Amino acid sequence: KKLTVLCFMIPVLWGTRLMEDSESSREVYLKNVLRETVTYIFFLITLLTYGMVSTNMYFYTKVMSQLFLDTPLSKGDPTTFKTLSTMEDFWKYTEGPFLNGMYWDVWYNNKSLPENQSLIYYENLLLGVPRLRQVKVLNKSCPVHEDLKDEVYDCYSIYSPASEDKAPFGLKNNTAWVYSEENILGESSYWGEVATYRGGGYYQDLARSREESARQLKELKDNLWLDRGTRAVFLDFSVYNGNVNLFCIVRMLVEFPATGGAVTSWQFQTVRLVRYVSSWDYFVGTCEVVFCLFVLYYMVEEVLEIRLHRLRYFKSLWNCLDVIKLSAPAIIMNIYRTSAVSNRLRYLLENHSTYPNFQPLAQVQVQFNHLAAVIVFLAWVKLFKFINFNKTMSQLSTTMSRCAKDLLGFAIMFFIVFLAYAQLAYLVFGNQLNDFSTFQACIFTQFRIILGDFDFSEIEETNRVLGPIYFTTFVFFMFMILLNMFLAIINDTYSEVKADMAQQRSEMEITDLIKKGYQKAMVKLRLRKTTVDDISDSLRQAGGKLNFDELRQDLRGKGHSDAEIEAIFAKYDLDGDQELSEHEHQQMKDDLEKERVTQFEPRRIRSIGNNDF
Repeated sequence: KKLTVLCFMIPVLWGTRLMEDSESSREVYLKNVLRETVTYIFFLITLLTYGMVSTNMYFYTKVMSQLFLDTPLSKGDPTTFKTLSTMEDFWKYTEGPFLNGMYWDVWYNNKSLPENQSLIYYENLLLGVPRLRQVKVLNKSCPVHEDLKDEVYDCYSIYSPASEDKAPFGLKNNTAWVYSEENILGESSYWGEVATYRGGGYYQDLARSREESARQLKELKDNLWLDRGTRAVFLDFSVYNGNVNLFCIVRMLVEFPATGGAVTSWQFQTVRLVRYVSSWDYFVGTCEVVFCLFVLYYMVEEVLEIRLHRLRYFKSLWNCLDVIKLSAPAIIMNIYRTSAVSNRLRYLLENHSTYPNFQPLAQVQVQFNHLAAVIVFLAWVKLFKFINFNKTMSQLSTTMSRCAKDLLGFAIMFFIVFLAYAQLAYLVFGNQLNDFSTFQACIFTQFRIILGDFDFSEIEETNRVLGPIYFTTFVFFMFMILLNMFLAIINDTYSEVKADMAQQRSEMEITDLIKKGYQKAMVKLRLRKTTVDDISDSLRQAGGKLNFDELRQDLRGKGHSDAEIEAIFAKYDLDGDQELSEHEHQQMKDDLEKERVTQFEPRRIRSIGNNDF
């Protein structure tokens, strides 16, 4: 008995288009499609809440970045963090805008804030203390040509793990002068503008007060904490805004490349690490639970479909790109994030004078956001699978699948020419223009040229001969020829598909199924005639003979589908001449009369029963 119930429940709960034969019963097939689509839309809604971010995150990032990136060094010096160019500028920045932005210990009326507490903009609590960390390279770490050794005494190479300096230097009395490994600091490698840096280095944790932090910075500056071997300095700190329950984990990086000067970059990661605080958070939490149930539901569905179709299941692109395969890691990351931040916050509340390393948690949150973004993207794309039963959408998907081979061949030819131009631009303009400074930058710049975003005068000024030749030929071949070939392939295939589908027999579509359900409801409510009555009316109006076009036009106006009309007409048009003879006409009338009696009899019985009662 239990097995019978289970066998009945599986088609009801997990019946999909892959489990039904569309040829045997089109109506049952479309009902499964409709149920599957509605279920997926509810899944998509829960998925959107699962990956949703607050608009407050942008404004939080904006105000913090403006404070630390756009504040000038002084009234007479407009240099900001973004435009730092020397080590002297770096020290001016840390002693000026950095400390001023970090420590807000008095109100605008000079009333002091609570002791050892900094509220940036009077709203954002500084968590723990900031940290400065630098990485260095060894002297004599690069080869010097024999002819120049008498002139070049010192040589500090570009940063690499092999050339990194780990020896104590300077005062040699604390972590600012003694190297610490990345596993001790809890850091990992970081990708900067110039190089990728390991997580170790020489670090100095600042204090809770502005005065003590200023003294520490002065000591570092006076004892030449930065020297020719310095390749990068990290400024890390974290703040929390209780009003919107958001953390902002900040990392500002100043790189001192081997060529001299300074290159700045930054990372403001605004994340919601504490999850369930407000009523809205608990609503989102409920949606997350529903999302997990949906994932379990779809996993069972996938198992049933794989069991039915075996290896044929993986021939469909939609099945291979199923979002369920990515949802499980997102759930695991969410659980890890929630538990890890709880432990980190508990440690922080006990140690106010230490640097709270939220970077690993921020990275987990960022990776979770990226994974959620990919899942949401694929979920929206997969919606095409459920609306593919529509004739128009079917034309589009068939067009893309039919011209896929032609597009692949065209793409190979396109990128051969495209990469050839990218290599040309890199060699000609790479040492002078930022947009062509790397091969990757050349590729993206050329895509921008195709979209109309370019600076021709800059290219021409760099090379007055090759610049115009490169630009003119690139636009001619890539835009005027190759892109038009791309459109021609799609247009030609679309015309073929449209012509083929016009010759196919009309089938019931989802809109027809919805109309049919609506008509049945209206008939039950006695607000509309039955199908039998509609056809009978058409026969009476036609007289002795009735052709297909007349019947279709009349029944279409009464809300019937083409597939339904064709099925009715074909049943009685025995000679296939698209017209009912008098005999065929009479046969249809007799059958309709029998069906009317059949439909009327149950109603009459129910009516008699109600009267007796």
